Amino acid sequence: MTIKQIATARAPAAIGPYSQAIQAGNTLYCSGQIPLVPETGEIVSGGVAEQTAQVMENMSQLLDAAGFSLAMVVKTTIYLQDLGHFAIVNDVYGRYFPGTAPARATVQVAALPKGALVEIDAVACKI
Repeated sequence: MTIKQIATARAPAAIGPYSQAIQAGNTLYCSGQIPLVPETGEIVSGGVAEQTAQVMENMSQLLDAAGFSLAMVVKTTIYLQDLGHFAIVNDVYGRYFPGTAPARATVQVAALPKGALVEIDAVACKI
């Protein structure tokens, strides 16, 4: 099995010693995406809905750079600064998975990088 680092300017650059994604064979492991605008490195303006949409757009671009798509995502984890935002995040997130939604966990955390309200990581597979 080959292991390949995935990097793209269409998604935010890693802000630490990690890869944007790692492809191991037919599986892609995407690091957590926060709502940074790739061109500026700043958190998108707006609230948790706008932040969730930016996270999903970043994830989509990262998947695309590796030759994957959101339809190939099999597992995600959503990290929320406030679990009270669950319904809003769920609504936006659901728009990106109109077919079979991936398996998922959602957890509340004490804080996220750069003051983000939401972070999402993903695992995708090619069949």
